[in-house]
Amino acid sequence: MSLAPRESHDADLPLPLPWLESKGPVPALDRPARSAAPAPESAPAVAKKRLPIVSAAPQGNPVEKPSAPPAKPQAAEGAQPASEKRAVPPKKKAGPKRPGSGIPARPIIRALVWVRRVCQVGFFALFFWFLCSTAFRGTFSARSDQPVRLPLPVEAFLLSDPFVGAMTLLSTHAVYRGLAWSLGIVALTLLFGRVFCGWICPFGTLHHFFGWIFPSRTLRGGRRVEANRTHGWQAAKYYMMWGFLGAALAGSAIGGLLDPICVAVRAIGLGVLPALQYLGIRGTNLAAASNVRTLQMATDGAQDVLSRSLWTANQSYFNQTWFIVFTLVAILFMNRIIPRFWCRALCPLGAFLGVISRFSLFGMEKDHAKCTDCNLCLVHCQGADSPQGGVKHREDECHMCFNCEAACPEDVIKFRFLPNFCSAIKKTNLERRTLLTSSAAGAVAIPALRIANWPDKAYSEKVIRPPGAVEEREFLERCIRCAECMKVCPNNALHPAFFEAGVEGLWTPILIPRIGYCEFSCVLCGQVCPTGAIQKIDEKQKMGIGQRPVSIGTAMYDHGRCLPWAMATPCIVCEEFCPTSPKAIWAEEVEVPKRDSKYLAKGEQAAMLMVKVQRPHVDPSLCVGCGACEKVCPIVDKPAVYVTNAGESRSKTNVILLENTRYGQT
Repeated sequence: MSLAPRESHDADLPLPLPWLESKGPVPALDRPARSAAPAPESAPAVAKKRLPIVSAAPQGNPVEKPSAPPAKPQAAEGAQPASEKRAVPPKKKAGPKRPGSGIPARPIIRALVWVRRVCQVGFFALFFWFLCSTAFRGTFSARSDQPVRLPLPVEAFLLSDPFVGAMTLLSTHAVYRGLAWSLGIVALTLLFGRVFCGWICPFGTLHHFFGWIFPSRTLRGGRRVEANRTHGWQAAKYYMMWGFLGAALAGSAIGGLLDPICVAVRAIGLGVLPALQYLGIRGTNLAAASNVRTLQMATDGAQDVLSRSLWTANQSYFNQTWFIVFTLVAILFMNRIIPRFWCRALCPLGAFLGVISRFSLFGMEKDHAKCTDCNLCLVHCQGADSPQGGVKHREDECHMCFNCEAACPEDVIKFRFLPNFCSAIKKTNLERRTLLTSSAAGAVAIPALRIANWPDKAYSEKVIRPPGAVEEREFLERCIRCAECMKVCPNNALHPAFFEAGVEGLWTPILIPRIGYCEFSCVLCGQVCPTGAIQKIDEKQKMGIGQRPVSIGTAMYDHGRCLPWAMATPCIVCEEFCPTSPKAIWAEEVEVPKRDSKYLAKGEQAAMLMVKVQRPHVDPSLCVGCGACEKVCPIVDKPAVYVTNAGESRSKTNVILLENTRYGQT
């Protein structure tokens, strides 16, 4: 029996099906009827013999069989109808380098992954640009009547922070006008979930970057899969969030200590940039000492560009920077143990957006039957929201990074609007008693802290608030410890407090006159404050043009250390630098005895001389507490003139003169 007819029709038969573990495209199974004579063998027998034929047969490679005669000419094979050549291709073609079935992700998802990366880089660059622009690089002596303002909305990221808006709303029972921008992030979360965490947040991008550029050698394979699974400790950020909201309800915005935008501004602005500035200045000095003209010119030009773009011409330094930077380094190091540890365990803003995201219209949908437990989705997951098949994923933990769908080779995961929420956990998994305990603890902690440091009674002379600051209790209700005012201060006068204002006042701004004084016509700190803790006053209000000037304290003299008072030595430095008009420091010209420094003879006393000195005095009705006198005092170790917060305009009880208080009212 001849086998020629059977071999001539091998190219027309369908290829093996994919579930029979053979690769290649599957053509149409409905072969049209042919006019040729039927094969001598039965159809089942022929099909049984031809199923194992590999995909090389349709490509023209003959199958070796010793008893077969030569094949017919190719012209006979090409005479078949065009309908027999058409094959319906599968929906998705297997990728040669992808595991499992190798089904590639949708093109829109692959594009969105790259769009997300571009957005992360872009928003972080914008944040860093705003942070570097939060500095004054001009002069106040050009035109005293011209207002000095920053050209950019450098506090934009803080104004768009919904957690900051919620805290100030609960603590002050009012919505600060600028914080209305945070409603846009809330609306975005209601539509797409926690896209702010995965696409916009600069602090989250910083953790993502450090986790990628400094990967852990041990966090690979099964350990990385286990680290990216959902864990119970991820609920810690929700309990912290409710605790901070409870504290806000009790009248304190202390939650700003852990708000990610505040942490980023405070750590980078007060620690990282001054450190880079120090290295830049030291490098310039070394280049200048090299006596190589080309190198000197290059470093001088680089330093000039950096001083106009990244930092200021003078070296900045801040109190408590070591603690702030150490905290940042410790948090970033945790990414080597748990990817995006901050976002998963500590971030109160992420927890706040996670609660809102349960109502989002866009989310993940999974086909659990297709999952082969390859765990590729877990390897690339950023939020540890259980994207793998067979379990319900956590909607509140998803960062919308789309890595899981892009990595899935089985077409299990899809992101879409109004998905099937049967495979999602929409409600945050929290213990009710623990939640109530956290909220109550935050609310009770504030009165407990104020027992030892009551804002209206226990005054510390070192707590000198910026000009325009509201009364202390209201100041603690509004201040989120973002350090924008410290970063923008042109004289490096504002610094983060440690325990000078109590535990509740940790890292709130205070003026340290010995380091820098408050510029008499500067109101930049109020311009950049996002919550109104420092009011947006103008130059006329601060300098007292047509009204009483804003006072942040009063200068005091230690006569035992003052040169004219204790040592009969002429000195009028403090009077010369006093910026008020008329001057708050005035000098009393007197003649005082002074022993001559030369001895007349051995054993005899020096002659007594009479010298004229100008003994300084302070007029408390004119002093504004700017600290210029303390800054320039020539007594280096401890100045003879110092500024305290007595007589500050914002307080009705911390006063020196009584005519402006209730005691002076008849």
